[in-house]
Amino acid sequence: MATEIERKWLVRSLPDLTGRVGVQVRQGYLTRDSDSVEVRLRSMGDCFFQTVKSRGGLVRQEVEWEISEQQFHILWPFVKDRTLEKLRYRIHFADREIELDVYQGGLGGLVVAEVEFVDAESAQLFSPPSWMGLEVTNDPRFRNSALAGKLASDLNHGDESFSATPASE
Repeated sequence: MATEIERKWLVRSLPDLTGRVGVQVRQGYLTRDSDSVEVRLRSMGDCFFQTVKSRGGLVRQEVEWEISEQQFHILWPFVKDRTLEKLRYRIHFADREIELDVYQGGLGGLVVAEVEFVDAESAQLFSPPSWMGLEVTNDPRFRNSALAGKLASDLNHGDESFSATPASE
């Protein structure tokens, strides 16, 4: 079992994506957001994965393995409406890789950035670029398992710090 140490931010304004190609990601959840673990199916380009993650914020336990396309399609109906789609871009910044997720469908307009770290100390020392906005690492509304099946408008709830339409630079 691997330990995942990751921070997540809402994106204030899109960085320049000229010349970058995003990878189509489709994921669905076999468990409900209230369950003690999350079990996820993911297609990412031509690859397919099943993942089990513990609940948590900055530090979580994770096990992921590749599955066949056939296995993915057999299991997919069990996710029902607990799905989401996004384009993922990888951006290098300050010796780190930022995963920029541009959500599609009902979550269109939501853009988040995630950065993984080798330890909690390096996670705390990381200073994000200016285009990254409010940190939502510990906000359960922005876990992908919570976002699955939701609409971007469901996330507002009077929170002025969330804007579903980031401006382009």
